[in-house]
Amino acid sequence: MTDVWVWEAADVVRSLGALLSPGASVDPAGLRSTFTLQAADLVGAALAPGLLRLAQREAPGVSFRVRAEELEPGPALRDGRIDLEIGSIDHVDPETQVEDLVSLRMVAAVRPGHPLTEGALTPVRLAAAQHVAVSRRGRFTGPLDTALAEQNLQRRVGVVLPSHLAAMTLAARSDMVCLVPAALPGAAPSPLTDDARALGLHLLDIPLALPPLTIGMAWHPRHPADGAQRWLRKAVRRVLCARREG
Repeated sequence: MTDVWVWEAADVVRSLGALLSPGASVDPAGLRSTFTLQAADLVGAALAPGLLRLAQREAPGVSFRVRAEELEPGPALRDGRIDLEIGSIDHVDPETQVEDLVSLRMVAAVRPGHPLTEGALTPVRLAAAQHVAVSRRGRFTGPLDTALAEQNLQRRVGVVLPSHLAAMTLAARSDMVCLVPAALPGAAPSPLTDDARALGLHLLDIPLALPPLTIGMAWHPRHPADGAQRWLRKAVRRVLCARREG
């Protein structure tokens, strides 16, 4: 009897060890999970179609909840209110793991027939146009204004909106110019431009040196061997960048 108990206990230990091993695998088809992501509306809109396609193909029991950028990421990740933060990660918490996913550039998006689509786009012409800015905090200025100021130029921001999708919709219906993230030259197209193209917007290269935009994801390492969480992170990589599968 003692030998049987010892054997069963050893079997349990081996099973737990396999479960907690960083290399433990999970069958996505068996997952029954709802993952909560926090992201800007443009990032969420870009992620949703790809994540749903992957889930339907690999993990039909998985669903997703995308929250606006309303929670302090560190505490929200720590207490499990969100599984991933995705976007421009501007906080550094010692307990949070961060992975850069893709670098993008900002381009100018305008409606078909906009005056800026005729002829070369110069800093002077760009500054003279009417602009819509995107800021959750209501800020009128950003990196484009810094670059224009170096040319002794200043743009006119007619309105600030908290939503990228709202700004692109306004640009599609007016002469407003909005900024949209796009792939770097030579890189695969980014899903973050899909909605701009769906609205019929023309994407114009900005003739100024602007800093790249890095999209990353952050998570809490409290479940380092959680196979479901690893599947989620892998799925996000597969949607936002084709360079990594692991």
